[in-house]
Amino acid sequence: MPTNVKKAILGIKIGMTQIFDESGKAIPVTVVESGPCVVLQKKNIENDGYTAIQVGFYNLKEKKANKPLKGHFKKANVKLLRFIREFRVENAGVYEIGQEIKADIFEPGETVDVVGVSKGKGFAGGVKRHNFSRGSMGHGSKYHRRSGSLGAKGPARVFKGRKMPGHMGGDRVTVQGLKVVKVYPDKNLILIKGAIPGPRKGLVTIKNSIKA
Repeated sequence: MPTNVKKAILGIKIGMTQIFDESGKAIPVTVVESGPCVVLQKKNIENDGYTAIQVGFYNLKEKKANKPLKGHFKKANVKLLRFIREFRVENAGVYEIGQEIKADIFEPGETVDVVGVSKGKGFAGGVKRHNFSRGSMGHGSKYHRRSGSLGAKGPARVFKGRKMPGHMGGDRVTVQGLKVVKVYPDKNLILIKGAIPGPRKGLVTIKNSIKA
């Protein structure tokens, strides 16, 4: 994560809905259950070579944690949490171990970047995966949705990066410049205008927009 991040939080995508503004205009929003995240560890230049905070999010059953993980949470004196991520924030020094980061760090009107893992779509052909053009659909064609020539006659191999059929989705995706429409601190909810990557109940990271 870039070092110019000022604030960030983890969340679970709940789903999409719509709300209405003062003029009665419908606004499509994605509801994210954000935090509270707990600071587990602080990293500094002297020991680690960079400054960052490590945060945990979402309750974890004790039977699902191994001994090293339990020891890590015990050292921070916090309960077991399912997700652990690291944020390279500018002001890492102001955070304390055990401190909670809640949804109210963001305000309506702020611009954010949202990171998530896109929905997995399984195996897909070149037409669906890379928007290839298909061949003639006439019965005599016998060439409809195949990939066609792969080139590389001389080397007799397929070069890396060649667009071909294969697994589609399941990639880390960042959507930039989304607007925070509403924040409900008491319910740990952030409403973000538009769609964000990932399925329902998928983990997402919300951070202040870098380019805004």
